[in-house]
Amino acid sequence: MKIFAIDTSSIVATCAVMDDEKLIGEYTINHKRTHSQKLMPMIKELMESCELKIDDIDVFAASVGPGSFTGLRIGIATIKALAHTVDKPVVGVPTIDALAYNIPYFDGLIVPIMDARRNRVYTGIYHWERNKFIIDKNQDVLEIDELIDILKKRKEFIILSGDAVHIYRDKIIEVLGQKVIFAPKHLNMPRSSSVAELAMEKYRQGEYQSFYDLVPEYLRKSQAEREYDKKNSLGECNG
Repeated sequence: MKIFAIDTSSIVATCAVMDDEKLIGEYTINHKRTHSQKLMPMIKELMESCELKIDDIDVFAASVGPGSFTGLRIGIATIKALAHTVDKPVVGVPTIDALAYNIPYFDGLIVPIMDARRNRVYTGIYHWERNKFIIDKNQDVLEIDELIDILKKRKEFIILSGDAVHIYRDKIIEVLGQKVIFAPKHLNMPRSSSVAELAMEKYRQGEYQSFYDLVPEYLRKSQAEREYDKKNSLGECNG
């Protein structure tokens, strides 16, 4: 079985092909260009380098959020289109789950944090138990102070990853001290290989769907939606 996966939940664009035995190829860019500019050329180059065609793929997978609203829409639309072309199933993988899965067999808590703005982070809490990936707290959006307070009460060592680490590092160290460490650079960003491996497990457990049904999991409203709600609220007050 071959699975093709992408993650466009952040500035990082990443795609990978994996089969039952190995990671065949992975292409990652963590730079300025938009996903609309770089994603399809990346996919084309990866598939050609791996000597594969789209109809060689059995399952398609995408990180479904949370993260960048625009990035998620582009990534999910791309995966849906590819799966539609060859009429194959898709698997949606929570972004924070995949980010945590980058760090295997850590003897403590794995806590990804992605910037959700306004002193909030997208996060979750995970650990490994007898080589099994365990979700302690499903992905959510929390105030950074609330998350730090939760972690302060835990006895385990903690490793943090994600793009919000550089924003809140000093605050985290001030409260959590030596019980916290930070992931190395190559594990500190979304990896499509992690999306692929989690998706493969989900597929084997029957957790897949039609490309028609794949949708983003934003966890919060977009800026446009918040502004719309604000205008409506003001209109009701003035009415």
